[in-house]
Amino acid sequence: MCNLYRLPTKGWELPDYYKAEDVWRQHLALDKVYASPGKPAPVLVREDGRLVLKRMVWGFPEGKRPRKTKAKEGQSPWVWDKYYTNARNLTLGLWKPWVSDPAHHCLVPFTTFAEPKAAAARGGTDDLNWWFLQPGRAVACFAGIWKPDADHGPVYSFLTCDPNPLVAPLHPKAMPVILQPEDYDRWLSAGFDGAITLQAPFPSQLMALGPNPDHADLEARFPDMTDEDLRGAYRAAKPGSIARERILAEARRRGLGQ
Repeated sequence: MCNLYRLPTKGWELPDYYKAEDVWRQHLALDKVYASPGKPAPVLVREDGRLVLKRMVWGFPEGKRPRKTKAKEGQSPWVWDKYYTNARNLTLGLWKPWVSDPAHHCLVPFTTFAEPKAAAARGGTDDLNWWFLQPGRAVACFAGIWKPDADHGPVYSFLTCDPNPLVAPLHPKAMPVILQPEDYDRWLSAGFDGAITLQAPFPSQLMALGPNPDHADLEARFPDMTDEDLRGAYRAAKPGSIARERILAEARRRGLGQ
């Protein structure tokens, strides 16, 4: 189950890439570069024949109940037990009405997505996921569906399918449905039968295992970090983490003590 993926930009740059109209520009700035369940992320929908960028909450919510503690400023007084983020069995009532209606199909942009690592495969306390990407493509899209929700506004999920030969040895349960660019229009206009046809593994030869983006981001910041910044980053990193190992390697390169 994919419950984490990397966002391509902070939202407002996406329309230029996809030639989409951004009708919610003032709301699309996002605090994080990741999408996670119950949090907002940019998606693309078709309205009146044009591609429009909108912000929606990831996951179809279920299990609404009052918050046990007083809500902080900006928080809802309610919590939800689960957000259904991945749609596999499209005949289920949870999914079929929205899969059947192309007006409720969307494109979900991403740069890289995560699948959980088994404990034995982890190289450190911050090495929890395998990361998959498409070399040579800055942004790709999952096949998404969306619906209105009384509490969250529009919410979305995306389809999953059997894993391809790259993903299967590492995560045998499933992988997201990734669309070829030439299938974007087809997905946005597909009925139920057309959606089933597109629910297929992406070619493994067009994918690769990628680095942990947090580690890559950390190393990219090293040239701009002062020695004191580096010490602060070390203190903030989890004990036993790969991030600490990378920071220590940079400290040694600079001739610093721990």
